[in-house]
Amino acid sequence: MSYTNGLDKPTDYFNTKLYTGNGSTQSISSVGFQPDWTWIKSRSEAVAHVVFDSVRGAGGNKELTPNEQYKEGGNSTLNYGFLSSFNSDGFSVSQGTSSPNQADYVNKSSQTYASWNWLASNTTASNTDGSITSTVSANTTSGFSIVSYTGTGSNATIGHGLNSVPSIIIAKDRDNTGGSNWEFYHSSLGATNRIVLNLTNASSSSSTAWVTTPTSSVFSIGTATNVNNSGNDFIAYCFAEKKGFSKFGSYIGNGNADGSFIYTGFKPAFMMFKSTSATGSWQMYDSTRDTFNDGTQPALKANGSDAEFTKNVDILSNGVKLRDTTSDANASGVTYIYMAFAESPFVTSTGIPTTAR
Repeated sequence: MSYTNGLDKPTDYFNTKLYTGNGSTQSISSVGFQPDWTWIKSRSEAVAHVVFDSVRGAGGNKELTPNEQYKEGGNSTLNYGFLSSFNSDGFSVSQGTSSPNQADYVNKSSQTYASWNWLASNTTASNTDGSITSTVSANTTSGFSIVSYTGTGSNATIGHGLNSVPSIIIAKDRDNTGGSNWEFYHSSLGATNRIVLNLTNASSSSSTAWVTTPTSSVFSIGTATNVNNSGNDFIAYCFAEKKGFSKFGSYIGNGNADGSFIYTGFKPAFMMFKSTSATGSWQMYDSTRDTFNDGTQPALKANGSDAEFTKNVDILSNGVKLRDTTSDANASGVTYIYMAFAESPFVTSTGIPTTAR
């Protein structure tokens, strides 16, 4: 089984980096590349998730909070800490001006953090493929792009720069002072359904968010204000599936402790899943926070500020085995969607198989 375009080494495009806050400033290195999108969450405290990207730029008041509705910089990053720069092998973080008793998002002394890092292109380009001109940082090898655009309030198309069809699009209004939800497109749901990253809601029918299935050049948006508020600036994170690196699909829970197996075709480095036919939290796992399979893995909720907790999951050489009967992961007959990125392919281009942990 051959993997092309350098995806024998997925860590060139995605990597999880753990660190401990020092209460001041510090550089987080050994990511392996200069990230374009960094998602940070405290493992030890119940505080918001924060994401930063190179298209909008690093620095104070540039955070977005995936578990909340705040606009860009609307959750007081300067008070709670921020990502101050993207570096050649990682990023730098600064503690905010909050008092010691207040939570710090990225660098509170002695608190532990997880960061998930994706590589786009380290550059931006104007894209005129759609009816709205966008600014794009795209990596066609790994199938990831960051897209900035301004809404018109009318049905429109947006160029994403991937040269392949996105399976996932996560869009956020950067300007809405009243707050707005994170719209989440998943190919398993299709363009006539929507689900929200910051909520536990099941998916619902919609004809105004994602109008039609994306193409290899554009995605289509309707009149929904969460994706197309007239005059407001938006950011979208787009993912196209790449063999040996990423997998986006769905599964049905069996309600059994010997739970569903989710085949990815690689050893997952990161996985997030969500029930779509019932309410439930977005569950986040990675292979870095716990490197052994003992029937449990540390989890975080993408839609919540909760500190790290434990779920019954095993990360295998070719997928994930659920050993949990809860509604968030494996309720009987419930449909779930997932997104996964590789630590290593199941079989590399040299024919070397990946072993289980």
